[in-house]
Amino acid sequence: MPVTFDHTRIRVSNLEKSIDWYCQTCGFEVLKRTDKSPSGNQLAHLQIPGSAHNLELTHSPDYEVKVPEDLVHTCIRVDDIVEYCSMLEGLDLTLDLWPENWREKFKDGKKMAFITDPDGYEVEILEH
Repeated sequence: MPVTFDHTRIRVSNLEKSIDWYCQTCGFEVLKRTDKSPSGNQLAHLQIPGSAHNLELTHSPDYEVKVPEDLVHTCIRVDDIVEYCSMLEGLDLTLDLWPENWREKFKDGKKMAFITDPDGYEVEILEH
């Protein structure tokens, strides 16, 4: 029986803010939204065009989101990490892009960077 990897769920403190952040920074698009799941959560399923894996953002009004540092991260791949990181810096967002001095560090060798979403989840950026 074939098995596929469908989605990853993360809890967020502000659904609208997180949707905007993931769409603006990572190229996600909203597939569907649910204002009230059977357990009372607001859900948004996001997908990067061309990717079969989805990201499910879940907001529970009575749940305090606390993301332990360096425990969970997602990862996206881009064709040109320097161009992509330059685009991120041009966005009108408070953006934690690291490593510092990434332009100098990306001259040789492996190119990877991280950004941190509004709740503290890290998104790794790798070049194809």
